[in-house]
Amino acid sequence: MLSARERGFVEARRVGHLATADARAVPHVVPVCFGLAGETLYIAIDAKPKRDRDRPLKRLGNIAHNPQVAVVFDHYDEDWRRLGWVMLRGRADILMPGEEHARAQALVRSRYPQLVAMPIESLPVIAIRIERVTSWGDLGE
Repeated sequence: MLSARERGFVEARRVGHLATADARAVPHVVPVCFGLAGETLYIAIDAKPKRDRDRPLKRLGNIAHNPQVAVVFDHYDEDWRRLGWVMLRGRADILMPGEEHARAQALVRSRYPQLVAMPIESLPVIAIRIERVTSWGDLGE
């Protein structure tokens, strides 16, 4: 589904922007770290303090109510001939510990050394099953 140029562009980004919507279609966008394997994008939940530990993250609650998501990866340049972006749309699953969860965390940890020392094994992973890819602009070589 992803062309070689789109895949290369996504893999070269350090951050993507995950868009979810709640049951009332209220949007929520957050920057995320990720790993791409085949036609699935994985987003590990890290251990940084960002919420009340008694409430799940908004993105996880949104996915539980509405699993349709989008993720945008972009490159901005003052020379607008060099602008580019890739948007992935699909259905998100929330993975709990198990085989796919462990593989996903290993993949994301391999991209972000900051995660290696974090105790994330028991935290969920978002798995986005890519259904549609849209891209535009200069995606590089």
